[in-house]
Amino acid sequence: MIEILKAILFGIVEGITEWLPISSTGHMILLNEIVSLDVSDEFYSMFEVVIQLGAILAVVILFWNQIWPFGKKDNKEPLAKTGAGAYIKWDIFKLWFHILVSCVPAAIVGVLFDEQLEALFYNYQTVAIMLILFGVAFIVIENYHKGKKAKVNTLVGIDYKLAFWIGMFQLIAAIFPGTSRSGATIVGALLLGISRTVAAEYTFFLAIPVMFGASLLKGAKFLMNATMTSQEGVILVVGMVVAFAVSLVVIKFLMGYIKKHDFKVFGWYRIILGVIVLLHNHGYQQNPADEDVLSFHLKVRRRIPFFGIGVVSLKLPDNKNHLFYLIWRHLQAYCLFPEHNKYFPAK
Repeated sequence: MIEILKAILFGIVEGITEWLPISSTGHMILLNEIVSLDVSDEFYSMFEVVIQLGAILAVVILFWNQIWPFGKKDNKEPLAKTGAGAYIKWDIFKLWFHILVSCVPAAIVGVLFDEQLEALFYNYQTVAIMLILFGVAFIVIENYHKGKKAKVNTLVGIDYKLAFWIGMFQLIAAIFPGTSRSGATIVGALLLGISRTVAAEYTFFLAIPVMFGASLLKGAKFLMNATMTSQEGVILVVGMVVAFAVSLVVIKFLMGYIKKHDFKVFGWYRIILGVIVLLHNHGYQQNPADEDVLSFHLKVRRRIPFFGIGVVSLKLPDNKNHLFYLIWRHLQAYCLFPEHNKYFPAK
């Protein structure tokens, strides 16, 4: 029974953090530190990815009429006036072409530099730093755009050029865990002059191929190399169902919220969470058991199908207590000068 309650908790966290621009990676890392499921490592690595299917199904259901490219009813731009073309919604097909363009940068970099990126950036320091940096970005961008009118107020207004640049911002999230896929794409869209509502909708739609692909590949890999117990099967189903139900509520809330408010509250939340993650990791530093190297399991959610799970070892920074010194040392040691790291990813 306790494992079912844990699965419900994981589903709630997934359903909330997947769509709000606050980084599901950071939250899942913290949750896994506090509440660990009694399952095999192989199952957990699959679970934390496949649970996304529940969340993404909520998007499909809520926005079905906006993403299904077939049908004669409400067809604003039919491919042809008569015949089979009258049932093809060309405007929605173009939307999907744009979404595919947005997926290209992260897909290419992921395929070519999977292991290198995982070794360099998949750690608590990167998560915390990116939480803080993009939190600041949300606040700065919203202040900059205050009182200004968006240049793009409909999905149709997103052309291939804009789609590509949104994809470049998604690439940041693919490289640096803690950025938040939705956070990165929304920040990018706002900088490109896209309205908050359109930015959020496009981010939701962009998640469909990314998250479906990640979930299906991870699930297939697990089934080929491991077996699932009955308890683990129940945990997976419960997590997905809860993530689906919570996502329905969260997506509706977010779409209503951004019509009257900006994203600054999420920026402040990210900054606070980033500080908590840094301090949480710094807590290990206070009593290193006479060792200057601390090994810990780092299980992070995969933003696209090309990132994996590793165990990393890292050299602790100097024992200083000032928060800004800590942030700088983490940024210096783990992002700017990675050659000084002691990373040994285990597959």
